[in-house]
Amino acid sequence: MRPSLVLRATGGFWKKSLDEMKRATTRAVTMEGVTGKFSDLPLATFHTPADLTETKLICDSDDSGFSSASLTFVPATPTDPPHALFKGHISLDLPPNRPDIQRSGYAAFRTIEPGWSIWGKQFWDIDPYTYLALRVKSDGSRYHVNLQTDGIVPTDIHQHRLVTERNGEWEDVYIPFHDFVRTNHGQVVRPRDLLRSKVRTVGIGLIDRVPGPFELAIEKIWATDRIKEEDDIPTENANRPSLAPEKKEKRNLADEVD
Repeated sequence: MRPSLVLRATGGFWKKSLDEMKRATTRAVTMEGVTGKFSDLPLATFHTPADLTETKLICDSDDSGFSSASLTFVPATPTDPPHALFKGHISLDLPPNRPDIQRSGYAAFRTIEPGWSIWGKQFWDIDPYTYLALRVKSDGSRYHVNLQTDGIVPTDIHQHRLVTERNGEWEDVYIPFHDFVRTNHGQVVRPRDLLRSKVRTVGIGLIDRVPGPFELAIEKIWATDRIKEEDDIPTENANRPSLAPEKKEKRNLADEVD
């Protein structure tokens, strides 16, 4: 009877298995693999309070720092969709009793890993898609988007700046997957290729190390081939957003995000 106890402890095991079977069935019925037109792949949605249970919050206060961060659910209003609010205050103060800590002032969140299903360990397969899309309302702080894959080095993180154009307003941001840069402990490493078939987590971090408050609203994150949800799938030569990462950027959350 031990296997039954294990399955019962996993909680979402059968739900994840059913969800994966639904996705595979949909792709088969719509012949996505033949037509090359794939429906959008949701990676994180924040439409209910329960959606936040699939995330992990990281802050320097976890290691004696003095920053604060929270990720809370905000219901829909006449002007805003339901969303998660990533909010807090960055402090660069170092703990006086921890001489081993030489840097502080960071906060981030990420999704938890998809877990297991009856088909084995789950990953997001983003290989058919061109863009990572995010619907956000930013305060203009220096946020980075982080992707973790099931690569050989578990501490590797692929990163890209979250570039917004209208601070304080909702907007969709599209980042080409091929523009993400592979980093490890604050350094760009090679090869930079993203293991698209085995994405473990997606998250957002604040690393500008500027003291003060921050606030970022996030409705959802998804993989897509469409610049807009109603658009036709663009060709390879379609214009892409100019969101290339800064070449000299070296600081990141690779050594803070497990």
